[in-house]
Amino acid sequence: QVQLVESGGGLVQAGGSLRLSCAASGRTFRTYTMSWFRQTPGKEREFVAAITWGSGRTYYADSVKGRFTISRDNAKNTVYLQMNSLKPEDTAVYYCAADEFLLFTRTPVMSDFGSWGQGTQVTVSS
Repeated sequence: QVQLVESGGGLVQAGGSLRLSCAASGRTFRTYTMSWFRQTPGKEREFVAAITWGSGRTYYADSVKGRFTISRDNAKNTVYLQMNSLKPEDTAVYYCAADEFLLFTRTPVMSDFGSWGQGTQVTVSS
């Protein structure tokens, strides 16, 4: 397992941008598939984006396609989520997740990932 620490959340106006970062401990970051999920009060945690180990293939929820970009820097053990054209409905706690050698044949779900960060709050004002 890896230890994950998110940063970069905050308050932004609708239409603005934020970049979230997730720093991972450990020497084998490059073999971990990384993902972002988000959660609002009273709702289940939902998938946002993922980037696989190896090929770096990316996956996005329909609600963020074209606005969010996930990327990774294996030399820095860090995954990023660039969020543009933010909307009030993007307001949530964003969580970083990881699992080693994980690949997908369907939309990722929470149970696919064994390591989670503590979350960072993103608030988009209208």
